[in-house]
Amino acid sequence: MRRTGVVRCLIAAVLFGASAPAASELAGALPTLTLAGLLYIGAALAVAPIALRRRRPVRELRSGGRRLALAVVFGGALGPALLVAGLARIPAAEASLLLNFELVATSVVAAIAFHEHIGRRLGVSIALVVGAGVLLVWQPGAGLALGGFFVVAACCCWGVDNAATARIDQLAPGQITFAKGAVAGTTNLVLGLVIAGTVGVTPARVAAALAIGAIGYGLSITLWVAGARELGAARGQVIFAAAPFIGALIAWTLLGEPLLTAQLLAVALAAAGVALSIDTGHSHWHEHEALEHEHEHTHDDGHHTHTHDEPVAGRHTHRHRHEPIGHRHPHLPDLHHGHGH
Repeated sequence: MRRTGVVRCLIAAVLFGASAPAASELAGALPTLTLAGLLYIGAALAVAPIALRRRRPVRELRSGGRRLALAVVFGGALGPALLVAGLARIPAAEASLLLNFELVATSVVAAIAFHEHIGRRLGVSIALVVGAGVLLVWQPGAGLALGGFFVVAACCCWGVDNAATARIDQLAPGQITFAKGAVAGTTNLVLGLVIAGTVGVTPARVAAALAIGAIGYGLSITLWVAGARELGAARGQVIFAAAPFIGALIAWTLLGEPLLTAQLLAVALAAAGVALSIDTGHSHWHEHEALEHEHEHTHDDGHHTHTHDEPVAGRHTHRHRHEPIGHRHPHLPDLHHGHGH
């Protein structure tokens, strides 16, 4: 895996993992849609200076518009609302560990809709994560907990979001985050205020929600999108799967929630699944069609051989064109390798 992409996804995991138990402290005090809206408005505010600095031609916005719309609806509107509904019904540690279902959802959507290569090892890791989730939400004699269903449903929404955003190469990561936060956050907040009024809304709670959203959603999403462009949605989500463990650790240590045997077993299963899925690239002969897009890159990986008027060293970003080429090399399902198998 590419080191920069791994580091970005890991930092994103730490930020988002810490946000789940923090948001759970507000989940019982603020209405679901109101809190979900504030979290994503906070995300939009965090990246606004970067996102609004560069304007994109209308043709670029249109070409990436369909995938961006999926990201806004599923990732910015439905996902946060379902997560907040789940946090209001189950302990933060349990909800945090259930977030590993996002890896499953992302991998399935990425494989079916965007032809990402999964392979046997990643398939086994997905099965282990599913087993960990079942341990958490299954209650003998009571079926699956409603709060757990909400969290799993949120993960499914984010799976669609992740697979779509990892393939948007017309917009910068910060612009994607801003669009999701501004549109979906505002919509959820307005709906929350219309349905529940200002119940529980205080300046302190609003400030706390915006701060959690800025760090745990705004910075986290931006970093994840940048990393997933290099690793592919499924592999990026594998690294991001560290987030639930961080959230659970905070809930156990700082919030004083009890550590249960089922949670320990779930941690072991999920950790095994994450470890197994690391370094799951593959090699085969494949052909690239002509492609023009913009993303961060270097000139040393065999795909970016274009020249500049003035020499450029290190990682940089600009719109560039790829000529058709066929070759064999170890690769991941990044922006350049969305081919089928």
